[in-house]
Amino acid sequence: MANPVIAIVGRPNVGKSTFFNRILKQKKAIVDAIEGITRDRIYGDMDWVGHNLTFVDTGGYIPEDVDIFNSAIRQQAQAAVAEADLILFMVDGKEDPTASDKTLAQFVRETGKKAILVVNKCDTLELDKQVNGFYKLGIDPMHPVSSLSGRLTGDLLDLILDQLDLKNTKPIVDDEKGMRLAIVGMPNVGKSSLTNALLRKEQSIVTPIAGTTRDSIDSILKYYGNEITLVDTAGLRKRSKVSDSIEFYSTLRTQRAIEHCDVALVLIDGEKGFSKQDKSIVDYVIKKGKGLVLLVNKWDLVDKDTHTMKDFTDEIAYQFRSLAHYPILFISALTKQRVSKVLGTAHRVYESKQNSISTSKLNKFLRKLIAKQSPPATHGKVINLNYMTQVHRAPHLFVIFSNQPKLVPMSYRRFIENQLREQFDLVGIPIRISFRRK
Repeated sequence: MANPVIAIVGRPNVGKSTFFNRILKQKKAIVDAIEGITRDRIYGDMDWVGHNLTFVDTGGYIPEDVDIFNSAIRQQAQAAVAEADLILFMVDGKEDPTASDKTLAQFVRETGKKAILVVNKCDTLELDKQVNGFYKLGIDPMHPVSSLSGRLTGDLLDLILDQLDLKNTKPIVDDEKGMRLAIVGMPNVGKSSLTNALLRKEQSIVTPIAGTTRDSIDSILKYYGNEITLVDTAGLRKRSKVSDSIEFYSTLRTQRAIEHCDVALVLIDGEKGFSKQDKSIVDYVIKKGKGLVLLVNKWDLVDKDTHTMKDFTDEIAYQFRSLAHYPILFISALTKQRVSKVLGTAHRVYESKQNSISTSKLNKFLRKLIAKQSPPATHGKVINLNYMTQVHRAPHLFVIFSNQPKLVPMSYRRFIENQLREQFDLVGIPIRISFRRK
């Protein structure tokens, strides 16, 4: 059963993202004194007295502004409200109701959905009187909180359960956990366009301006009955190109999204080719032990002949030898070309990542390997490989016990890895082999 969805809406800088981070107990949304930091809608799950709730943080709602971003932010907030079971309409308790507050209050009332007017920045008992000035907005119930200190947030969560008629119901325990799929890459390679193509709806704001996405945004979709959490992330740049604190924290969010995902879809721009920065992103994903699918986007814009795809693949393999073991898809997020293959490929990588190989199968494989090609003698010493086992999964770590573990040459180590991948179909995942003394 899906979690109840609670959308947090309000004009800019009233404390929506601060409240969102407070109840999730993590800095998931970027918070800054500058207005308009949050642009897309950002999802977060939390547990309150055994009940799982999904909160949606939205960008600041400016009713009349025609700026390209503010127009898109309004659409995101409206989309969040449309899917919500309850609306938290947040206002700044230190100011009188503004014209934007009144317009947004009318919008909330017209939805006909359950709503709570949250008067933020009530940092002391004395300041709770500030709620009296907001009765004119016509939304009931009202509740004071302080997002910054956390004051009265627990009471608000109790009120949310009460409004959703959950207070006296038995919590539903759901232990199922699906694949976390992160979409990463340099700015403006089409990550948000791919997210929207996979979801078949406008989940993330897309503009031609590099850096439109600032937070890492979670979305849920089903793939043949399997739940997938799709994470759209901000573009990763070189450190020298990170120009402000907002982009710095966006980069941290993206790196954290990679660290907490199961599989990363690394997008590269088909028109620009495989760059050093693309290589460093791939390197980071593999270093963190995550599954990887390389997606060459904007393939519809590339002038092609019969060998273009092969030449492109060969060039990538030449620059980054280990990518020969990872799937590469040539797609167009805009025209949806081959987008239908993305989830299937990612799920195959995820299944490889989840599987463990029994010790008996590994030792049978090792005996066949040695019979096919035994390790060469080094410095006049014979190398024996005695035993093999898997000691870790995700990333896969295999241990081979030997009489001379330090003398196994690199070429033979690569031979073992290639044979291991081929025998057990270990596609798209990093594997590590450690040689230890018997």
